[in-house]
Amino acid sequence: MKAESSQMATSASPASPTISATPAPEVNWLFLDLNSYFASVEQEVRPELRNRPVGVVPMIADTTVCIAASYEAKAFGVKTGTSVADARQMCPEMVFVEARHEIYVDYHHRIVKAVENCLPITAVLSIDEMACRLMGRERPLLAAMRLGRQVKEAVRTQVGSTLRCSVGLAPNRYLAKIASDMEKPDGLVALTKDILRDALLTLELRDLPGIGARTEKRLNEQGIRSMADLLKLMDAQMGREKTGELWGSVWGERLWHWLRGEDFDMADAEHTKSMSHQHMLGPELRNIESAWAVAHKLLHKAAMRMRGEGLWASKIGVSLSFQGKSPVRGSTVFGPSKSESWNAELKLTECQDNGTLIAALKKLWETRPQGREHEHPFFVAVVLGGLVPDALHSLSLFDAQDGSEERLKLAQTMDALNHKYGMQTLAPATMLTALKAAPTRIAFHSIPELF
Repeated sequence: MKAESSQMATSASPASPTISATPAPEVNWLFLDLNSYFASVEQEVRPELRNRPVGVVPMIADTTVCIAASYEAKAFGVKTGTSVADARQMCPEMVFVEARHEIYVDYHHRIVKAVENCLPITAVLSIDEMACRLMGRERPLLAAMRLGRQVKEAVRTQVGSTLRCSVGLAPNRYLAKIASDMEKPDGLVALTKDILRDALLTLELRDLPGIGARTEKRLNEQGIRSMADLLKLMDAQMGREKTGELWGSVWGERLWHWLRGEDFDMADAEHTKSMSHQHMLGPELRNIESAWAVAHKLLHKAAMRMRGEGLWASKIGVSLSFQGKSPVRGSTVFGPSKSESWNAELKLTECQDNGTLIAALKKLWETRPQGREHEHPFFVAVVLGGLVPDALHSLSLFDAQDGSEERLKLAQTMDALNHKYGMQTLAPATMLTALKAAPTRIAFHSIPELF
């Protein structure tokens, strides 16, 4: 954490009036993280909720979980993923509100505009996170701290008086995100190279973005149990290769550079690897026919997003959950307390068109479990994986001969009309029974889109 003061060493004598100065610390990135975003927007829109513990839920039901909690609720231990039943026990005064994603997207765009009144946004990373690359005179620490305060004030005065954000400043975007998490809510933290090691030693491994339970376990098995162990590995050049081996991917090698304070453009190395949509089925839709219609709609939405970002799918997957004897796992925590899950995946020739994707989904659907115990699914998810950007897309020998080119043009025309007039303007007949189901939601780590 960096105090707002420049570090200056001077030396002066009558015989030698020369003044030597230590260069002022600089940062390259400003990272903004909105605090308890969904709950904060609800408190902004509804003044009666201010200063009260609020939980935002996908539906009003004791079987669901909180997808966001206000800081008043967090004080009682309620957090994202806490079940409504548990939250009631932790905090009897808890107020639950059903998520209104259209409002959160509207406020997101207002926040983007407010931030860009202060400085350009380089990347919108999710509905509540954005990063700004600092240039020239913006990089000295004092100037960057002033910019950070201006951004925070702009959000309060131009968007909502109850909205708070934490701002992180650092030599690279990864460290700036870490800095934004170090002081919440309403923090302003700078990690400069001169204090970087000492600051990182105060963290746990799980505080680093990208290190979850499984990665932490893998690191522990290799003898890395603390940030001190990880930073010791970073000290040597050989740690660069070792770090890559530990993660089993290029991401580990990037981490080696980032934790040393090095900066490079992440945009060229990154693109979305998968896109998914999921939906908890209402009681009236818990049958195979309706679940298929919902799966079809989820695919339609994911394909629109994929084409909009210029990506091509090389895999498709589908998941279903049925009430059963095993504990619910993963994203099915919204359903009954006991469940049985099924999923399947199919490799594809890189494609974008609806026809190919629907045919693949149908092929997967036909392999689902059969029998009376599998007639009432309560959860469905569709994922498009192995995504490849236009620049890396490999043309197929049959691209111009199998009709996919015409199907893609049709899909793009449908996308344009749906973007302009609404998601339900044009849709395949097979998803008509699910038009009102599976409304657009906001994933925690994706840029919001509403059609």
